[in-house]
Amino acid sequence: MKYQTIKDKLCCPFDKSDLTLDPITMEEKTQNVIEGILTCDNCRRIYPIISGIPIMNPDEFREESLEKPLLEKWQKMLGERSINNFRLTEG
Repeated sequence: MKYQTIKDKLCCPFDKSDLTLDPITMEEKTQNVIEGILTCDNCRRIYPIISGIPIMNPDEFREESLEKPLLEKWQKMLGERSINNFRLTEG
């Protein structure tokens, strides 16, 4: 999905707040985000972008065991932040 589309059009499906995009892998020519993390500025929920597709399912339909390997792979990107119950926490 195009970087600008993600920034301009997507919002948190729970509280309609803006999302912060941390792109991990992008195609330089097309500016498509291949992998990345979307974070809600209000509720701190995280949504992964996998193969260019934002995964924005309600919490009850998400499986932490399926997302965990991907988030562990991206831990460097998160720095001191961690993920607990599909939410980004500081420290």
